[in-house]
Amino acid sequence: MKEANMARPVSVGDLLQAELLEDAAYREEGLCVVGIFGKSNMQPGALKESLINTLADKHLFLMFGGPEDGGTPSSHIQAFYDQENRVLYLLLSSVCDSRQLLRACLSLDTGNGHSDAHDFWKGLERQHCLHLLYMFSVCHVLLLVHPNQTFDVTYDRLFRALDALRQKVLPLIRAAIKDSPVSKEWKLNCRPCPPRLLFVFQMNVTLKVSANGLESNPDKPKKHSPRRRLQHALEDQIYRIFRKSRVLTNQSSNCLFTVPANQAFVYVIPALDEDPLGALLGQLRSNCMLSEQDSSVPVSGPRRYQQMRHSARHPSSSRDSGSISIGSQLVDCSLKEFLWQHVDLVLTKKGFDDSVGRNPQPSHFELPTYTKWVQVASRLHQVLIKNTDEEMAELATKVQSQVKVLEGFLDADTKFSENRCQKALPLAHSAYQSNLPHNYTTTVHKNQLAHALRVYSQHARGVAFQRYALQLHEDCYNFWSNGHQLCEERSLTDQHCVHKFHLLPQPGEKPDMDHNPPIMNHNSRGRSTSSCNCGRKQAPREDPFDIQAANYDFYQMLEEKCCGKLERIEFPVFQPSTPDPAPANQAQRNPCEASGSGDAERLKEPSTAQSHTPGDTSLSLALSLGQSTDSLGPYGDGDGAETQVQQKRPSLVDRQPSTVEYLPGMMHSGCPKGLLPKFSSWSLVKLGPAKSYNCHTGLEQPGFLPGSSFLLPWDLVIRSRSEEDAGLTEPLDGGTSSWPAPNKTLVGKRGSTGGLGRSRRREDMARIFVGFEYEDGRGRRFISCGPDKVVKVLGPGGAKDPATRVLNTDMPLHIPSPSQGRGLKPHFAQLTRLFVVVPDAPLEVTLNPQVQPGPPPCPIFHPEQTEISLPSDGLWVLRFPYSYATERGPCYPPKENQPLNNYKVLRGILKATTATSPQQ
Repeated sequence: MKEANMARPVSVGDLLQAELLEDAAYREEGLCVVGIFGKSNMQPGALKESLINTLADKHLFLMFGGPEDGGTPSSHIQAFYDQENRVLYLLLSSVCDSRQLLRACLSLDTGNGHSDAHDFWKGLERQHCLHLLYMFSVCHVLLLVHPNQTFDVTYDRLFRALDALRQKVLPLIRAAIKDSPVSKEWKLNCRPCPPRLLFVFQMNVTLKVSANGLESNPDKPKKHSPRRRLQHALEDQIYRIFRKSRVLTNQSSNCLFTVPANQAFVYVIPALDEDPLGALLGQLRSNCMLSEQDSSVPVSGPRRYQQMRHSARHPSSSRDSGSISIGSQLVDCSLKEFLWQHVDLVLTKKGFDDSVGRNPQPSHFELPTYTKWVQVASRLHQVLIKNTDEEMAELATKVQSQVKVLEGFLDADTKFSENRCQKALPLAHSAYQSNLPHNYTTTVHKNQLAHALRVYSQHARGVAFQRYALQLHEDCYNFWSNGHQLCEERSLTDQHCVHKFHLLPQPGEKPDMDHNPPIMNHNSRGRSTSSCNCGRKQAPREDPFDIQAANYDFYQMLEEKCCGKLERIEFPVFQPSTPDPAPANQAQRNPCEASGSGDAERLKEPSTAQSHTPGDTSLSLALSLGQSTDSLGPYGDGDGAETQVQQKRPSLVDRQPSTVEYLPGMMHSGCPKGLLPKFSSWSLVKLGPAKSYNCHTGLEQPGFLPGSSFLLPWDLVIRSRSEEDAGLTEPLDGGTSSWPAPNKTLVGKRGSTGGLGRSRRREDMARIFVGFEYEDGRGRRFISCGPDKVVKVLGPGGAKDPATRVLNTDMPLHIPSPSQGRGLKPHFAQLTRLFVVVPDAPLEVTLNPQVQPGPPPCPIFHPEQTEISLPSDGLWVLRFPYSYATERGPCYPPKENQPLNNYKVLRGILKATTATSPQQ
């Protein structure tokens, strides 16, 4: 006869798939299935494996091994089939064992957060519960092994969770085994019988009772040994706990497991002897004596169990290996005897009658053959553990969905954390909504959200902290976006729109407040007073949000009422040749990027005032636009100061601009060549002839502060054609070269710069009047005679300060208004117009405005035509842009704490040369 027993334990999955050839003598006999689970400590010898070695009298499991042996932390079941004794052992290894626990710790990533680590451990625990449910469904007897002599009350929660899970998945298991060749009771209850649960504890060495302290009264000996009394106490404690929690009830068929009423179900393994050598010698002596006395033929099965019990009770025979002497008293039974009295009830088909009460109901019992048990166990394995069979895939998916019932029993940390976080959420919501306006911006939303998170973190705890923090983010965002979000658009004066989030009306579309979101124009509720292009009419204006409304639409509206018929110099703008022109893509061309030292050097270029004429085209067109010919960007890192000094800007009318693409922003030094904007942000109009300005009365326009409407005189020397240097030209741009030698000074007595001088004829002199006009938001206007000085004329005679000071320096773009209001916020006045009175004289006056509306690397803004030649005999008004913007966005006016010297109009704005021929 072939040896049918397995030599080594195998995985239960391999056991169910293997075709085991049973011996014909045992093929029709029943099979008792014993499951072993529990916890193990850090001792070298694993307790559960050693129990099977002891029960099977074979060295089946290795006692030593570590987490580095290549195993995984997942739960798994090993099987050993003792065919001779008709017992199948199932051993469950899980994260409750020290080896599996170490493997799980090694597999954890160091970067995992607290929540991820918690999910990892709970996943292993749920897997352990499914394996336990499988064992409670296929076993007759189960051994719960614990490494000390104290009952772990967490098993009460575990068994209640398993019972709840079993009730949920019971219909699914019935569907899985409905075609199995077993009894109806098995199919209905999904198990061969209510399994009996036994407990095996290991006594600690520190609790070993000495012989002297065994009995307090030697005359009255105890009936049982201390170990026996400990077992009885543990039985009472365990039964009381499970009855209180209703894990055990009167009807055993409804319980997850049962415990016997009249049999011992707790066994305590005694502590090892302190003398290992003596213990080994005693073990060897007892084995030798047993083999000498036992001359009969060895038997197996129940008869062998009866013979073992008889030999253990015989006084002449030695004690079993599991029995030790404590205080001169014998332990009644060994571990094998303790288990076999329960196994014998299974193998003899008596079953377990563990129901109690007045009317106990008999529980079902079935002793299957190995073949029938394998068929049922295979189907349950596919549904609960393996999930590889396509036929059982749907049932397995439904079982996994029911595993959530375990969270209420096992995951107490998460339950506590969720309850705590749910209580903290309303407090955080209240903190977010406190002191909030009806509509607010993103900055306010983020600040309130940060405050809400601080309040939330003070009360929330546990693994659900991050999940509910994300929910707080979402709730606050939904509250903000649901009718409380303020429009994020900022005006060109850096003020937010006061409307809630809305859409802009399309061309030809009317505002619709009932639309969601509403359709309306931006409005910051900011109003100011501004003058028209020529300055003769003032009107209120709304705070602009786009550059066209700021620099073009408002002035076009006033032109119809005031200066629409005045003579003007038109600046070139984009002339489309297609019906749908598109804005130029600045990223594909040469983007306006300024950074580094090269940018700062490039910004200094206009400070070197040179006398240019419109006919000077000595430089290339690319350099005239502030670009290098090798496409290094508008502020290339060229180190040549010479290059910067020599750069000139020829008029843009000398080239052919694009008629397909237009410049989306304003013209500035970083713009690519060949592009023009759709409208001009500048204006140059002629108020009248030169005599229309009276130097004794000043400009007669509204809004000027008293005595501040006088233009500054600029006296220039012109040469008569009869003199020796006829035909020569002399630059008269306000520099040192425009003035005579020291012996030919023009100043009169007492250094008066306003006189014409007595050594010159009147026709040899020409007087130009220049005025830099500033205007604040309330419409207050004044002329400046220096970067920090306002013209103040109290008597007749006009302004005495010369214009050379304002022409030879960088004039600020913003200065504090001399008429501050009562509020704490200062008012700034912005350079708005330049008045130039060109006399009827042989002079050629060239206008070249260049504005830097911000600190570096802000580009230099200029009109669409540079080097503008002003005709003689005229009072010309150059209107500067109200706001400055590039294709990247607006250049906002300075704040209170920002230095004003970074916002300036570069020197050299006005140049004058004597004409080679009399102007017409």
